Amino acid sequence: MDLITPGLGLVFWTVITFLFLLIILKKFAWKPILGAVSDREEGIKKALASAENARKEMENLHADNERILKEARAEREALLKEARDIKIKMIDDAKGEAQAQADKIIEQAQAAIESEKKAAMAELKKHVADLSIDIAEKVVRAELSNKDKQLELVESMLGEAKLN
Repeated sequence: MDLITPGLGLVFWTVITFLFLLIILKKFAWKPILGAVSDREEGIKKALASAENARKEMENLHADNERILKEARAEREALLKEARDIKIKMIDDAKGEAQAQADKIIEQAQAAIESEKKAAMAELKKHVADLSIDIAEKVVRAELSNKDKQLELVESMLGEAKLN
């Protein structure tokens, strides 16, 4: 029975040992343990706040990325439209320039044709005049080879000159 019921001395020394252990723990271990727990709690709170801030920043970055992407798409569309407009303008300008050059070439060709035509007409007139002079010379020689015909021609010309 002595083993089951503790004696007063055992209780006393157990309480004193317990109190001594509590004082030693409070003085040397309790504060560092509570400080470590407090530091750990503070670290967890900071980590949670940092994670929340990171989440918000990621949301903001995502929204910014979406906005930038929309702006880039709009700018791409504007550039493509501008490129199409420039292409159409260049084609129209090239067509206009080609038409102007074609008109100029046709005009030059018509002027060359007109010049060649005038030159050919002048050459033809000169040739006709030369032929006429040759024919007239041959006729006059034939007429003037005979003395009687010469006198008759001179008299008829004098008669015509008086009448005029």
